[in-house]
Amino acid sequence: MQSSVKPFRLGSQWRTASDGDAVISSINPADGSVAGVVARATPRDVDEAVAIAWDAFRNKPWRKLRPDQRASILYEISRRLKIERESLARLQMLDSGKPWKECLNMVDSASGHFRYYAAVCETWQNEMTSPRGEYFSMALAEPFGVIAAITPWNSPIMNEAQKAAPALAAGNAVLLKPSEETPQLALELVRICMEAGLPEGLLTALPGYGEDVGAALVSHPGVRMVSFTGGTETGRLIARTAGERLIPVGLELGGKSPHIVFEDADLERAVAGVVSGIFGSAGQSCVAGSRLFVQKSIYGRFMKELVTRSQAVRVGLPDDPNTQMGPLVSRTHRDKVAGYVDIARSEGGKVLVGGYAPDEGPLARGWFYMPTVIEGLDNKARAVREEIFGPVLVALPFEDEDDVIAQANDTPYGLAAGMWTANYARAWRVAREIEAGSVWINTYKQSHIATPFGGFKESGIGREKGLHGLRLYTQVKSLYWGMHEKPMEL
Repeated sequence: MQSSVKPFRLGSQWRTASDGDAVISSINPADGSVAGVVARATPRDVDEAVAIAWDAFRNKPWRKLRPDQRASILYEISRRLKIERESLARLQMLDSGKPWKECLNMVDSASGHFRYYAAVCETWQNEMTSPRGEYFSMALAEPFGVIAAITPWNSPIMNEAQKAAPALAAGNAVLLKPSEETPQLALELVRICMEAGLPEGLLTALPGYGEDVGAALVSHPGVRMVSFTGGTETGRLIARTAGERLIPVGLELGGKSPHIVFEDADLERAVAGVVSGIFGSAGQSCVAGSRLFVQKSIYGRFMKELVTRSQAVRVGLPDDPNTQMGPLVSRTHRDKVAGYVDIARSEGGKVLVGGYAPDEGPLARGWFYMPTVIEGLDNKARAVREEIFGPVLVALPFEDEDDVIAQANDTPYGLAAGMWTANYARAWRVAREIEAGSVWINTYKQSHIATPFGGFKESGIGREKGLHGLRLYTQVKSLYWGMHEKPMEL
């Protein structure tokens, strides 16, 4: 077994597993087989990684390179990700269980992140501020130094690039802690970045568990900033530690996104949008439209069509080109999702579609759960209020704009929302009232690297993507240049 264990790199050294317990096994969610085994980092490795990162930050030329010189390496990383597109997508498919087409899209997104931030890097302009005396002044964006980037399992290569690309573009050294469920892509990203010319020590992947490696990174005195994507409760713990240390954080956390359908919507498009918005990625998406609000006047007609379309979702093995929805990431997570459906039933919910895991055929070997639609609950039910992170949609009727705005906002989350309506004045009114970081109108789950992304309320702090994504990894320094013709007076 040890010969197949993938090591991780600390500076010029490779860290291998010293014994069978010092590894992490990635399990293929489609059939329960071992997708890969990687050496597991420890808190002691964190100490060494932080020291290596600071040495690289201070003594390697990266942060002092001209922006166009840094950008050229980021462009090369983007190019190499494209070249290895299929092999990386296959590795992600084995690690996470995502369908093949979705895995290809994730690698394309990762490549796009490095390309975009290469362009931002070489075109970024510091601010010349208006003088108020005999001086001129400017505001500079400076790197923090060493940052920790902690990523989730649902979109590994994309999330890792989404953090590493802007942080590196800003001149930082990055310590990347991937999820223990999907540890392999981070190792490949580090390899590709180094082959593209990134100086040694600027990007390090530390496969490990959140309770030891993740906690060690967040609390380490050498880490100056933390970026985390994951669950809200873990985000609270990270924010608490960061608050005690007085370091900044970027937190992209959970969601329970409302998906609203008004009576004047194009129903065919709305049904398609709702289905893709919850069952895409098997519902394992922070922006999944998991709370469906349909205006009462069309509720019956809409739900009939929604049930038909949900039953037609093709659930299958990830490498089947016809598959639209693959397995959940693990048996534990599948059982958690099933538990929420049982809770919904106990609260009076009626399961219209799904509500079970396949127990025969090839799907029975993996962690599959069928697309599920539930009605009959109110906005106070646990299945409506708590993030399930699976292919479970809860449908509720509403009366009018005021009613749906009140229900949509009656949640601790505020990551995303969607609505379908032909009335653009209504769309503007409702979008402005919805408490969410992203609102989609007559579409859903669109994402653009140039557009900021993040949450309101308990869905997070800070913004990734776009120019905001680079600002997240910088601190501002103000410079004043004296232009006095006479000596300053007291």
